[in-house]
Amino acid sequence: MYQIEQLDWTGSYDTLVVGIGAADSIDSGFDALYGGRVKSLIQSGDVSTKTGEVTVLPTFEGETKRVCFVGLGQRNDLTTENMRNWFGKVAKQIKQRGWKDVAIALDTFTEGAARVFTEAYEMATYEHPTYKSTPKETTEAPSIRLLGEVTEADLTAGMAYGKGVNVARTLTMMPANILTAETLADYAVELAERHGFEYRILEKEEMEGLGMGALLAVNQGSTIPPKLIVLEYHGAGDEAPVAVVGKGVTFDTGGYSIKPKDGIVGMKGDMGGAATVLGLFETLGATKPAQNVIGVIGATDNMISGDAFKPDDVITAMNGKTIEVLNTDAEGRLVLADAVTFAKTYEPKAIIDVATLTGGVLVALGTDVTGCLTNDETLYHALESASRETNELVWQMPYFDVFINKVRKSEVADLNNSPGRFGHMIFGGAFVGEFVGDTPWLHLDIAGTSERAAASDLGPKGPTGVMVRTLARMIETWER
Repeated sequence: MYQIEQLDWTGSYDTLVVGIGAADSIDSGFDALYGGRVKSLIQSGDVSTKTGEVTVLPTFEGETKRVCFVGLGQRNDLTTENMRNWFGKVAKQIKQRGWKDVAIALDTFTEGAARVFTEAYEMATYEHPTYKSTPKETTEAPSIRLLGEVTEADLTAGMAYGKGVNVARTLTMMPANILTAETLADYAVELAERHGFEYRILEKEEMEGLGMGALLAVNQGSTIPPKLIVLEYHGAGDEAPVAVVGKGVTFDTGGYSIKPKDGIVGMKGDMGGAATVLGLFETLGATKPAQNVIGVIGATDNMISGDAFKPDDVITAMNGKTIEVLNTDAEGRLVLADAVTFAKTYEPKAIIDVATLTGGVLVALGTDVTGCLTNDETLYHALESASRETNELVWQMPYFDVFINKVRKSEVADLNNSPGRFGHMIFGGAFVGEFVGDTPWLHLDIAGTSERAAASDLGPKGPTGVMVRTLARMIETWER
């Protein structure tokens, strides 16, 4: 799909994409395509240099059919995130207009533009799967020529980051009657075999033998057995791995603490954390960073039946801690408790858990910022630095003893799973922290950011695949 060539203004291009800033001098070779009139086209408003505005004009001379101008504004103000969004706009133009031969004049944008363009293109042109009886006609992918100095590493990374996001989007969008714990495990195996990862799928009997009473309690009401999915990427010899743990609740009714009819719709997406882990591994398989990474996913649904767990139940987690269940709709933290405990058997240098955990994070931070708890400031700063590069915003929430003590308050057990509504996002994370111990740890609550209510320059409305790129970048640049 992508070809690497050198820019030739006299070459033959069906569509040539050019960045143009407000104070740019016009290359004479480029100006020749318009008979020396590019400046006058800008002055007349027929071509805009305003930030992010896209103008398409046929050429006057030469072999190139048309130019897609991307306004860069003042080049001193140019950011990677702006560039990513503008390339997303261009990608949508390519798709909507059906352009088959597109050339990107990379040097007219900024350094590293190839990586940013390929990442944006993969994300912006993505379409969610549908299950209509008449499938949408597929169109042939265009030929895209990247004009300039392009390294294979940049090309691979850009595509891999975008494809990882799209894997997470697709999984999160799948209906729960199609994407069960079993089919999620099957997908993980297929992904592992495709990239050469080691993998392990723990069945219910093995979980029972390991004493995973928290995850198994959530599964009690289901007719579909749970799975504990383990993926291993080895890129750093005998070094301790980073463990990334995902909540894989394929549908959440709330259990006997049942959700209202409006709140239950969309709960097929409660496995967004698991989707992030699998999207991350899709990216790792291509970028091959010098790290060891373990992915652990606790997969089940949370259903209601005569066997389902109930409020007031006391259950025992894998690490031996007992838990008083006060809310069966606070099930994700129970799944994560055993998944994190299992991840610790690999003696990781850090644990990062990702989950659509609480509505409380929506109340606190809205839909554009992922909430974070941590016991290690250095680890958080590494995440924050990566998030600035990807523009997936994060915010550290307080992790004080006052919250931890409320999670530990129970007359009948070591912990309770739901101290109350106020501070709920922090309680959820603090509960998971009880199973982390002294291991450096990040808790990412993506309940607000895993779905988007409207389309953006980088994709359709719906699942976002949030945190795939940030975690991939964090691992790629790891310095601990």
